[in-house]
Amino acid sequence: MVRRAFLLFSCLWLFSGCGKSEPVIKIGFVAPLSGDQAAHGEDLRRGAELAIEQAQARGPIIPGFSVVLVPVDDARNPAQAVSGAKRLAADPHVLAVVGHLNSSCTKPASAIYHEARLLQISPVSSNPEISRQGFDTFYRICPTDDLQGPAAARFAIQRLGARRIFVLDDMTTYGRGLANEFVRAAKASGAEILGHEGITQGEKDFTPVLTKIKGLDPDLIYFAGMFPEAALLVQQKLKLGLRAKFLGGDGLFEQALITLATPAAAEGIYLTTLGGDIRQLPTAKLFIEAFEKKYGPLGAYSSYGYEATNLALEAIRRAGKKSRSAVLSAMREIKEYPGILGTHIFDSRGDTMIRTIGVYTVHDGQFQFVEASN
Repeated sequence: MVRRAFLLFSCLWLFSGCGKSEPVIKIGFVAPLSGDQAAHGEDLRRGAELAIEQAQARGPIIPGFSVVLVPVDDARNPAQAVSGAKRLAADPHVLAVVGHLNSSCTKPASAIYHEARLLQISPVSSNPEISRQGFDTFYRICPTDDLQGPAAARFAIQRLGARRIFVLDDMTTYGRGLANEFVRAAKASGAEILGHEGITQGEKDFTPVLTKIKGLDPDLIYFAGMFPEAALLVQQKLKLGLRAKFLGGDGLFEQALITLATPAAAEGIYLTTLGGDIRQLPTAKLFIEAFEKKYGPLGAYSSYGYEATNLALEAIRRAGKKSRSAVLSAMREIKEYPGILGTHIFDSRGDTMIRTIGVYTVHDGQFQFVEASN
């Protein structure tokens, strides 16, 4: 009985955290890890995991502490994003957060991180209104949609010869914001916008709106949204015999788009991306080799998850202690950060000065790089 009691006490002591566990620093990571956008979320997470794995292999970020990634699933739902942000903010071991994917999640969550004085680095949330809130805890490493929208309009008009355009968006913070930027730039360049309507994420049947668009006979459909809805749009567009070209934003840049749509329906899609062709960047060579050795083919957002996490690690390393305020102060002192995507210089709002927008097309079941603009 004494021996049994001793064993029980020993187990309770270990699980209560009274054992000699190594002190830990946590980096929160938030993205859709379930649901129809999980492919994007997993892509980001793998980049973040690789960054921490490589950093740990080089030695401790802060002596005496290990660093772990804490993944949180926001399921692309703003309410769930806020709930996840509150959980991370309440954990004193969390010194930085990498996330979210969707601007509609990042915007409300950013207020939670700001109140908690917790560094947030957004990999790919591109709505410009997020940084205009004035939160000094917010940084992002991707160009914003007031750059992406006009770049898409220029490509549509100058390269695709589009003059009559119908615009669709998914009515999210990202989709509506990007569509509005595209419409402004396209009109300023003399294009005619035949209509601008919204669809709902998760919707399956777009035949009514596509039938309406077919009757207007546009040169181009521009879609500001995500890849699951884009796959259905182009599939149903093909069935209706709607011949207009199809151009979208970076939310379409996911191999699952081609799989879901079928290569035949996806053929000839154009889309803009938050950066050029990463395979042309010498600074990204070692990252690509390491990522593909561990996970297989590089995803659209792998590099952004990696870059944002490495930046958070650098701020923690410079802080030199387990303190949110010290990490924020250290982040402000990073005037230039040489990343795999280029050298990041952050403006007063926390936005990177890297302004490259790429264009890809789908050909023979693969994304092919077309061009990049700055």
